[in-house]
Amino acid sequence: MPPKKHASLDRVLGRLDSLDSVNLANLVQRLARERGLFEDIFNTLQEGVLVIASDGEIEYANTAAHRLIGLGDDGLAGQVLWRLVPGLRPSLGVSLDDDAALPVVAREFELSYPEPRTVRLYMVPFRSDGRAGERRFAVILTDVTRDKQTTEARIEDERTSSILLLAAGVAHELGNPLNSLTIHLQLIGRRLKKLKAGRETESLAESIRVCEEEVKRLDGIITNFLEAIRPRPPDLAELNLADVLAEVLAFEQRQLADRGIIMEAETAGDLPPVLADRNQVKQVFFNLLKNALEAMQPGGRLRIRARTDDDHVILAFGDSGSGIKQEDLARLFQPYHTTKPGGHGLGLMIVQRIMREHGGQIGIESKEGVGTVVTLHFPRKDRRVRMLQS
Repeated sequence: MPPKKHASLDRVLGRLDSLDSVNLANLVQRLARERGLFEDIFNTLQEGVLVIASDGEIEYANTAAHRLIGLGDDGLAGQVLWRLVPGLRPSLGVSLDDDAALPVVAREFELSYPEPRTVRLYMVPFRSDGRAGERRFAVILTDVTRDKQTTEARIEDERTSSILLLAAGVAHELGNPLNSLTIHLQLIGRRLKKLKAGRETESLAESIRVCEEEVKRLDGIITNFLEAIRPRPPDLAELNLADVLAEVLAFEQRQLADRGIIMEAETAGDLPPVLADRNQVKQVFFNLLKNALEAMQPGGRLRIRARTDDDHVILAFGDSGSGIKQEDLARLFQPYHTTKPGGHGLGLMIVQRIMREHGGQIGIESKEGVGTVVTLHFPRKDRRVRMLQS
């Protein structure tokens, strides 16, 4: 049953011809107030609301709809929805002018302007008294970009965790035969010392020493690998990223010189502090420098720039290397995906995990034959929001 107020209004409209000028003016004011009320209600909604005709012409759009589609106030009135969302009309698969019952339509589509976003569309038909009862459609638009990103990140995290767990198990199991090799090499070495010294025993002793060194090297690789991939919460402390980067560059200075790489770093000493795990941040820097060095030939150039905005400390690592193919960019953070001979494909995945656990982000831009820029966004300490435990 309609509200009494609306029923009363319907009765007044039914005898519109008999109203005098005063009552007619009062009626117009009342209609304007009710229209304004409904406009205010619709404009407070976070979801976009559209009313379209059967030909797709937009008759009404609230503020959220303008924001989602990226047009200014009143920019949607008179526009055709099918032109704004080209793939929508063919996907419906039915005639909107058909008198047959039209099912409720739900679709998701991507918008690239003014920024990339995913929008869920819900469209339901209705008939109004205007235009001789012509069918219209109410369209609800909801921005689901964050939900989809959160879901994709969760799936990726679960996938990464399972792969890392498997890799950690394999690395741990490799430690057992290495320990056995170490013990037997020590036993052989002791027995060899009891034999009469000679050229042959010296040669065997040297071979044993080489084997022991190689076992130690393999053990070190496994230890470092486990430390790198074992998920552990960051030990957060106040850091100046310029200081940490300076330590890493000092360590890598010899390798840069040996490879003939020209390095330029601009990092102001007054960068705002961040909350981060010093060792994990170092690992991020080492991995990015390693990737940059392997991508460049002697004489290449590595540029590092630091800047800040209202919320982040931003470091950009740019190399003049071979660049990355566009089809490979989307898979860079996938476990075991690598474009380098002998690469294990875990470096960037580990970097991404560390940045996520610090509440930061990593972005990569690359052009084949020109070079690559990797950008790190660390939340500033004074703007950091406490992350909830997952």
